[in-house]
Amino acid sequence: MNTKITTYNMVRAINNLPKNKNYNYINPRTPGLIHIEEIVMPAGPIYIKRWNPNKGEAYENAKREPISSEMMWRIANAVSNNEPINIDRILGASYNTRSVFESLLAHTPEFYYCYPGRIQDIDGKSTIEKGHKHIIWRPDKPHQNAVLEELKIENMAISEIPIRSVTYENLILPSSMTVGGDLDISVVRRHTQIQIALYLIGLQLGYRTWIAQNDKGIIYNDKPLIQQSGIITELSSDDNVVSRNPEAVPAAAFIDCIWFQNHRFMPAVMEVEHTTGVTSGLTRMKGLQDAIPAFSTRFVIVAPDEDREKVIYEANREQFRCLDARFFPYSSVEELYYICTHRNLHGVNQEFLDCYMEKVLV
Repeated sequence: MNTKITTYNMVRAINNLPKNKNYNYINPRTPGLIHIEEIVMPAGPIYIKRWNPNKGEAYENAKREPISSEMMWRIANAVSNNEPINIDRILGASYNTRSVFESLLAHTPEFYYCYPGRIQDIDGKSTIEKGHKHIIWRPDKPHQNAVLEELKIENMAISEIPIRSVTYENLILPSSMTVGGDLDISVVRRHTQIQIALYLIGLQLGYRTWIAQNDKGIIYNDKPLIQQSGIITELSSDDNVVSRNPEAVPAAAFIDCIWFQNHRFMPAVMEVEHTTGVTSGLTRMKGLQDAIPAFSTRFVIVAPDEDREKVIYEANREQFRCLDARFFPYSSVEELYYICTHRNLHGVNQEFLDCYMEKVLV
């Protein structure tokens, strides 16, 4: 059973809807009609026309509008199997085609619309109020294509906890990372933010962290990263599983992030692949595995949520299957980072990490 969906899946499903018909909105009080004009495969945009016959509008005069790939990825990242989601809450006031996309999605076989109850807490009293419209993904129980179908969930209620934000403190990149490089500064910064999150997760879990040799000039929270608590400054001089094998030191030097525990364990070897090819990270990790073949660890690709299919494909290539690689999506990194930094997380075991790092070997 699938537990995650991607924009590619959603675009394919909408592409399978008949193109010669007009579609209604989920809310029957919304009199407008929607027509699919064009779908750019594999991940959009989707071009539509929408109009309101009650206002004398017609298809011929309707404006052609895009449903952006960015919006679809934001929704895909929020979807989990059999869990209702509120599109308006996810997107806020952004994207004026959000209700159009929601309606088209609900016409595809794996999505239903529903009205779960809403838990309301006021002055110490809890009540179940009438819920808002949600959509819910049920890949194991598809309905007829091109039909809106409501899922009755009378005994389900939603507690809408506040959405939390992840904050990265003052982050300054060294000139070697920002001048003369091939990557856009925003790309380098996002890559570095994830490295910082991984370091802070490791610190909270009691791990010491190696950050790639060429990234040690980063300034985080007004202090060089190399001077931060829990950062390993030299692999060769530190007593750990890598330093005991001279061939492993150069193999590990440029890996983005490695966690060490008690000088004897290496819970995870991680490569952050923001826009570069996944293959380069897998190759570096394979080099480390070859240098210490008898040692057990997690080899992890950390990448944007939308790169899941690419990670699975590359990790299953014959030369990389021996890594038994994991996928650690950005959303899971930042969820764990938030928990670690706001809930003083401690005392967890190794299996806890497996809840966040998906095995991708097919």
